Amino acid sequence: MGDVAMVASILYEFQQQHPDTEIIMVSRKLFEAFFTHIPRLVFHPIDPTGRHRGALGLLRLFTELKKYKPDFIADLHNNIRSRILGSFFKLSGVKLCTLHKGRSEKKALTRSYNKVKYQLKLTTERYADVLRALGFDIQLSHKLEKTDRSVPKELAIDFSTTKKSIGIAPFAQHAFKVLPLEKMTEVIAYLSKNNYATYIFGGGSNEQEIADNWAKSYPNVKNLINQFSVSQELDIIANLDLMLSMDSSGMHMASLVGTRCISIWGATHPYAGFLGYGQSQKDIIQVEHANRPSSVYGNKPCDCDGTEAIDLVTSQMVIEHIKNICE
Repeated sequence: MGDVAMVASILYEFQQQHPDTEIIMVSRKLFEAFFTHIPRLVFHPIDPTGRHRGALGLLRLFTELKKYKPDFIADLHNNIRSRILGSFFKLSGVKLCTLHKGRSEKKALTRSYNKVKYQLKLTTERYADVLRALGFDIQLSHKLEKTDRSVPKELAIDFSTTKKSIGIAPFAQHAFKVLPLEKMTEVIAYLSKNNYATYIFGGGSNEQEIADNWAKSYPNVKNLINQFSVSQELDIIANLDLMLSMDSSGMHMASLVGTRCISIWGATHPYAGFLGYGQSQKDIIQVEHANRPSSVYGNKPCDCDGTEAIDLVTSQMVIEHIKNICE
C-alpha cells in the first residue's frame, strides 16, 4: 500500500511537468483514491484474485489495456505478474521499462554479517528512473505539498480550532515494525492529558479493538479504524497538524496530502529508501545498532544484543519529538 502511495506522489509531479501526457494507472481498486487528484490519469483496476487471476487473467487484462493504445509501458512493480503483463506488450511492439529494485544493495544492507550500510537510492527516484528510461525528463522536488481537502461531514470535527490535532498509525503488517502497545499507550496518554486531538488510523478487527480501548480510556482520542474510506482518511490526514506512524502506509498517506510525519523505525531502516516522500530525516525516530536493519520490509526479527530493534525506541523519545514540534 505504501509503495503505491509513493507512485502517486511521483505521477503527480510527472503530470505537472508533462502536460501533454495521459497515464493509465493499473492497480488494485482499493488504491484508486491515491490517484484521483492527478490530472489526465485514468485508473484501471486489477482484480488479481478474480477476473485477472493467473495467466489467462493476465491475458484478459492485456486485452483490456491494449484498447488504450499505450505508447509506453512503465513497470513500477517488477514482480512476476507485472513482468508477464509487460512481456505481452513488449512482444506487441510497445516500449517497456522495468523498475530496478536494487536487490543486491538491499541484500548487503540487511544481511546478518558484513553489512554495507549507507543511504540507498530513494524508491521514489527509482520510480522516476523508469520514466526517465522511457525518454521523459522528470525532476522530483522531494517536498511536501499541503493539499486542501474537506473533512468528511461524518467526522463532525472542526479542525480550525486551536487544539493541536495528531493522527497516529500505530500498526503495521509485521510485528517487528510496531512500537510495543504499552509504549504507544504512554504516548497516547500524554497526548490526551495535554489536550491534543488524537485520531487512530489503520488496521483490521484486532487493531480496531485495541484502538477502541484507547478511545474509551483517554479523552480527546478517536478511533477511525474501519470507519472511513481511504479517500476520506486522506481528507482527514490532510487537515492534521502532524502524523505519527510506523514505517508503514500511514507515513506515505501523510506524504500524499502534504502532512508532516514522525516515523518510527525498528527492524527496517530508512537507508533502504522507503522514507515517505518529502518527509524529513529529522523526523525519523530510531536507535542505531550494528544489527539493523534485518530486512527491507520488516518481516524478520532484528536482535540487537538481546533486544528487538523496535524495543530500543522509548515512549519518551516519541513524546519529546512531538513536544519539539507542537509545543
